[in-house]
Amino acid sequence: MSWRSRRRRMTDQNEAQISLGERTLSLLSLKRFPDPGRESPLRAWEAADEYLLNELDRSNLSGGPLVIINDAFGALACALAEYHPVCSGDSFISQYATRSNLARNGLDGDAVTLIDCLTPFPASPSVVLIKVPKTLALLESQLHALRNVVTPDTQIIAAAKARDVHTSTLRLFENILGPTRTSLAWKKARLIFCRVEKPDVAPLNELASWPLEGTPYTLYNHPSVFSRSSLDIGARFFSDFLPSNLTGNMVDLGCGNGVLGLRLLAQNPQASVIFRDESFMAVASSQLNVEKNVPQALSRSCFEAGHSLMGIVDGSLSAVICNPPFHQQQVITDDIAWQMFIDARRCLEGGGELRVIGNRHLGYHQKLKKLFGHCELLASNSKFVVLRSVKSGRAE
Repeated sequence: MSWRSRRRRMTDQNEAQISLGERTLSLLSLKRFPDPGRESPLRAWEAADEYLLNELDRSNLSGGPLVIINDAFGALACALAEYHPVCSGDSFISQYATRSNLARNGLDGDAVTLIDCLTPFPASPSVVLIKVPKTLALLESQLHALRNVVTPDTQIIAAAKARDVHTSTLRLFENILGPTRTSLAWKKARLIFCRVEKPDVAPLNELASWPLEGTPYTLYNHPSVFSRSSLDIGARFFSDFLPSNLTGNMVDLGCGNGVLGLRLLAQNPQASVIFRDESFMAVASSQLNVEKNVPQALSRSCFEAGHSLMGIVDGSLSAVICNPPFHQQQVITDDIAWQMFIDARRCLEGGGELRVIGNRHLGYHQKLKKLFGHCELLASNSKFVVLRSVKSGRAE
């Protein structure tokens, strides 16, 4: 048989197998969270999920726990719920979507164990399925955590869009776990196969730290937190335009490492600050930074992983500050920003204020004016605008 014939046969067999993964997901009713609406073409799974399901040898699953890492909306958890997977990641939204999709499909929620990425993995997993995260620092942290529990018998398969599988990605697998190879691309997705040998590697320092200029503070960041090694330019600009001398409860929404919340605590000594982010590592970083730098303010601080202001009582806040994301994973969207603005209006008391920083081109001014009836420009530069809207109800 010629090389071309063998290649064609392999491709035909691969396509036939892949259709099994595609069929598995198409039989499930899966939704993204937040739900982008009926007209959206966005699905709760992608080709990389189909590819993983197709490649998985389910006969291996009887030898130990199944671990799923970075499952965006629970597609893999739902497809493999009968195997009682342990699902790990750094996203509250992912966990919420997984629970919702399990319930939507009549699957037992207790069949899937959801843990955050600061919780150790179960010992001696039989199979580990990884969706490669956008942040290499997070992947490095997860691979080091896996190194502590995997065995030579553990099957490790990772998946991502082909464009996101770089030499640096493969090098991490190779250096931390062992010999690594990739698959052919299919539907612009690629798989990574890793054999566990545990080569010698230096221990990982999970926390990055750096002094915050102009203050006595040292900031600590867990691996997946944005701008891990320095103060990002947006937060630097926003920090000069935060509210002062307010009372009541305030929220640093999308708090990251909590650098803006630290400023809120200092400028509003009679107020309490809720540090909220959908990243578990961000919330842990915020808590550590308050504990290390202003321990006397811990009694005025609350640290929560959550989506937007879900669960916050209506009319209970005096101020909300936020730098809304304009993407979810790798999808550009203003859905989360819009939800933050709606929730802020709901949760603010009369006269309470929302302060937002955003890139000039995002058009937040019009959104806030539509929602609050007005919007004040506090500051701008060539890249950012800082906006303020006040909820009607008492004198501003």
